[in-house]
Amino acid sequence: MEILKSQRKLLMAALGGGAALASYAFLIRPWHLRWGATSEELKTPLPGDDLVQHPKLNATHAITIDARVEDVWPWLIQMGQNRGGFYSYEWLENLVGCDMHNADQIVPEWQELKIGDEVWLHPKAPPLKVLLIEPLRAIVLEKTWGFFLEPINENQTRLIIRGRGEFNPDLNNTILNLLLWRGIFEPAHFIMERKMMLGIKQRAEHKQELKIDEQRQETTAAISA
Repeated sequence: MEILKSQRKLLMAALGGGAALASYAFLIRPWHLRWGATSEELKTPLPGDDLVQHPKLNATHAITIDARVEDVWPWLIQMGQNRGGFYSYEWLENLVGCDMHNADQIVPEWQELKIGDEVWLHPKAPPLKVLLIEPLRAIVLEKTWGFFLEPINENQTRLIIRGRGEFNPDLNNTILNLLLWRGIFEPAHFIMERKMMLGIKQRAEHKQELKIDEQRQETTAAISA
């Protein structure tokens, strides 16, 4: 009897684990790999796509920001561990020694970025080089990690982030590669990147709101004069 109970528990655990794995593989993973992106955005070629012809890791995320391209771009330019941070979960990044400090202001000294410059993620990890930059349009970093801005209208911008890469380091074992890169890296990266996009949105929109308030005050003062 005890043996049957143990076997039943093992069977239930196996079924539960299989169901969880299937849910992640067929529902959760497809959702987070394209979070916020439209079908058209998924298909649209972006600068840097040609750098990785057959990526094993491929995700496209997008968000609408109620601010002009000109008001979003400065937040992207100043990204980096030793610059404006990545606007994500700072406390989580610092748990692994990133020494991250997310900026809430645009810093003039950090508004220059060119091809070949290095963007640091961690003070003790190799930085990512800037491979491509198009002012007010695109920044593409090594491996490749691309940030793109598309104007919707005068006051709205679409931020698209696309990551395309290989299993690096390659563990030379299919199961271990899948566990590390698709089971751990992909969901962890999505959680941090989603927060980063929301952080950029919040900062750019706040800046836009301040500008609108200033314009209203100037208009009211002009009318009252």
